[in-house]
Amino acid sequence: MKKVMISALAFILVFTFFTGCKKKVKKVPPPPQVKEQPIMEKVEEPVVKEPVLSEEEIFMSKSLEQINSERPLAMIHFDYDKYFLREDAKPVLERNAAWMKKFPTVKVLVEGHCDERGTEEYNLALGEKRAKSAMDYLASLGVSADRMRILSYGKSQPLVAGHDEAAWQNNRRAQFTIIEK
Repeated sequence: MKKVMISALAFILVFTFFTGCKKKVKKVPPPPQVKEQPIMEKVEEPVVKEPVLSEEEIFMSKSLEQINSERPLAMIHFDYDKYFLREDAKPVLERNAAWMKKFPTVKVLVEGHCDERGTEEYNLALGEKRAKSAMDYLASLGVSADRMRILSYGKSQPLVAGHDEAAWQNNRRAQFTIIEK
C-alpha cells in the first residue's frame, strides 16, 4: 500500500508541476495604425506606345499565303488568241512594277492562262507567251528578270466557269503569285 501511496503522490507532484508551469503568452502589440493621407495628385500610369512598324516590317511578318490572298499584284487580261499587251494592261503592270521595286527581295511567278478554246498544246504555248510578255514589260520598267519566273497553265485553271465570251475574257489572263519574299 505504501508503494501505491508513493506512486500517487509522485503522480500528483508531476501533474501539479506541469500544470503550474503554463507558458505565458506574450501579448503582441497591434500594428500601429497608419493614418491615410489624402491623395494630392492623381498619378497616371505611363502610356506604353506600341512600336510603329514600317511597311516592310509588316510585309515581312506575313506569310506568303497571307500576302497572296491580299493580291498586291493585279492580273492583266488579253484579247482572243493574242499575247500582246493591251493598253489597259500597261498601267496595271506599272503599278505592279512599282510595288515590286518597293520590296526588292520579292520573287514572283508570272502565270499565263487561256480560255477553253483550242488544243491543250496550243493553249500551253499561248499561256507561256502571255506570261513572257508580262514579264518582259515588267523588266522594261526596271524589275530584274531574275526575280520573275514564268509558267503556263494553258486552259487548265479557268478563273470563271462558263462557255461564253464573258467567261473566256476573264480566263485569258496573266496573274502574279509571290513565291519568295
